Amino acid sequence: MTLLPGLAVAAGGLLLASLAHLLVPVVPVLTLCVLAGLVLGQLPFAQGALDRTLKPGLALASRRLLRLGVVLLGLKLSLGDVVDLGGPTLLAVLAVVVLTFLGTLLMGRLARLPGDEPLLLAAGFAICGVSAIGAMAAVTRSKASEVAVPAALVTLCGSLAIGVLPLLRVPLGFTDLQFGAWAGASVHDVGQVVAVAQTAGTGALALAVAIKLSRVVLLAPLVAGVGAYRRYRPAASAVPGGASDAASRPPIVPLFVVGFLVAMLVRTLVPLPEAALAAADLVQTVLFGLALVALGSSIRIVSLVRTSGRSVLVGFASWVLVAALAWGAVELTTG
Repeated sequence: MTLLPGLAVAAGGLLLASLAHLLVPVVPVLTLCVLAGLVLGQLPFAQGALDRTLKPGLALASRRLLRLGVVLLGLKLSLGDVVDLGGPTLLAVLAVVVLTFLGTLLMGRLARLPGDEPLLLAAGFAICGVSAIGAMAAVTRSKASEVAVPAALVTLCGSLAIGVLPLLRVPLGFTDLQFGAWAGASVHDVGQVVAVAQTAGTGALALAVAIKLSRVVLLAPLVAGVGAYRRYRPAASAVPGGASDAASRPPIVPLFVVGFLVAMLVRTLVPLPEAALAAADLVQTVLFGLALVALGSSIRIVSLVRTSGRSVLVGFASWVLVAALAWGAVELTTG
């Protein structure tokens, strides 16, 4: 019963976000979920309840429900669609992801961001936004405070991309397909990619989604790699070989990552009916929506401004980095 109040609040935020999306369709519903939670978190009369009564349910939403959403994300991926992009495009996408991840991680370390924030920012901006941040946080066992700021920044930059990128299409001289490729390689969330790419037509949209999903494929090996590194690196605070040492290590491949891979293989090998895919997509949106309302509600803007100015700078620098790298990849593969 202690979970119900927090889950009910998260559901209320998702409902409000869905209604707002009907009024402003260009803004993805998941972006509006973060904003709904963010607004709730700033209300003085609500903050006490958020930190006490509502906390268990919101914590469940921001962690376990987010992981279940990542599993269902695998059903969006067909390896055939990714392979059809061709070798040069796939190599370019891989280069953009790797360079964005390493560049953001380096900037975060140089800026001395706390805890796992550099790693979470790198995963979010390089791959698929909040989904990647949640997946990485599950492996690193990051604190909620370390997750909230990267989630807010990647959502903010992805939302800004909806308005900014279409304005740059003509000045950069992109064709419709080039613009779609740029959107797919640089924007974080799938919904945000759709909102950006659809401004250039259905051909650009299809290419953008295919490239975006090819980035999502890299989520599993990246998370597994970090999990393996965290498990086997020397732990200064643990007794090597002891029981506490083994217990403190994260799994090499988390269960939800296995679920993601299984879902991806099912989509590739099994001809699923459209109704089943639509239902899975709806459930995934609900799970992500509940999680994002919960994450948004944990952010305090006043505290963010006071203590996370460096995080904001790194986040915006990473946004510029991925956009620049994606622009270069488009020029190299289509120029």
